[in-house]
Amino acid sequence: MAGDIVPIELVITEGNTFTLWAPRWREGDDEWEAFLGLDEDLYGFSSVAELVAFIRSGAENDLDEHPAWQTVVGLKADEFEPAEDKSFDLIAVPELAAEDPTPEVIAKLEDVLEIVRIIGEVCELAPITKFFNGNPILGAVTTGTRNFIGRDGAELWERIGTLIDKRWDDVIDAIDEVISMPEVDADAVTVADDELLAAASAEEEDELDDDVVIVDNEDDDSDEDDDDDDLEEDDEDYDEIDEDDFWASVGIDPIQIITAEGEFYSLRCYLGDDPVFLGKNGKIFAFNSKRALERYLADDNEHDLSPIGTFEDIQVAATDGSLEIDVYEDNVYVLPGLTDDIIDGPRRIDRKQLELAVELLTDAADYADDDTVADALGSTTPLGWFVDYTLNPDPKRMAPSPPFDNESEAWRALEHDFDARLEKKRG
Repeated sequence: MAGDIVPIELVITEGNTFTLWAPRWREGDDEWEAFLGLDEDLYGFSSVAELVAFIRSGAENDLDEHPAWQTVVGLKADEFEPAEDKSFDLIAVPELAAEDPTPEVIAKLEDVLEIVRIIGEVCELAPITKFFNGNPILGAVTTGTRNFIGRDGAELWERIGTLIDKRWDDVIDAIDEVISMPEVDADAVTVADDELLAAASAEEEDELDDDVVIVDNEDDDSDEDDDDDDLEEDDEDYDEIDEDDFWASVGIDPIQIITAEGEFYSLRCYLGDDPVFLGKNGKIFAFNSKRALERYLADDNEHDLSPIGTFEDIQVAATDGSLEIDVYEDNVYVLPGLTDDIIDGPRRIDRKQLELAVELLTDAADYADDDTVADALGSTTPLGWFVDYTLNPDPKRMAPSPPFDNESEAWRALEHDFDARLEKKRG
């Protein structure tokens, strides 16, 4: 799904309901979180096709201003099918809480409680806010199985189950009241339905093709010749791709770093497993525009990429004006927001953003022969445990426990150290 707008499915009193959820995003100094809806209403649709029809209608809604909304409007119908882990059965929660507290049961319960808590917060539903704020023992569910071991753990799990059994109807009623379904064009629903059926049929055909093995022993020699020709053509295509990809050919990548101060560009490569940046003495040269970086690369400057044989190709391209700073998606590093997100816990953080940030901070520290990041992210530290659990979630593992203020401050310190490694150059 585009950006951070996620299709979700809610099982409520009326049945299965489909909508969109936009986890926290930032605009300047403001932080937002929203669902598809308008004003006091949360829009829910009885089918994915109806959801798609509404989105394509251009009707006003609370996600109109989201940075990814225009991309969402252009998606294919099947891209609005909720992922398996984004389907939340609210009706089954009391039954779930009555089961034994296995890792799987706890993980499912945690997921549902979390989305319900968010709905209550975003839609300002007093019964839900009261349910969570007035019952802090619900927080035990977020820390995995360790709180439910032994006699005391069994009693705690029973208390949570009793609480849910007693109060959950109020929670469901509050959500039922806020969900509404606006009218959608019947023809648009039919079009979306046809797209969904076509996509499902294509997927089935692909699965069948994967299972079919065709054996043909006739004209073996001819087939071998054809195969050789195909391989040669593939090799030629592969060579053309490599030759056309300038940065792949030189083995050095442009990177984009987004900090609280703005966007910066630099270069990085790996010699074996060792990262080497455009920089010197552990400092990374960071430019506030692609043009400034290109001008710098055209000049004879001393830095740690100079000795690399292919750097001369970059300098030549920068000099003759043919150089283009193309940054791949996996080389875009966004640091703002992570410090605050860590406070909210592993389940609220953007894993991809965190994973890339860890990569960048680790590479920068290794480049400077500094063990600070490795030590801070070690498995025995609270921040290391938090990061590892976030990037490698496993319901069978013990989850880190809130509050996460110390982890947030430790991450803030790493970002501060990284910022000090940047030698910012403006052009």
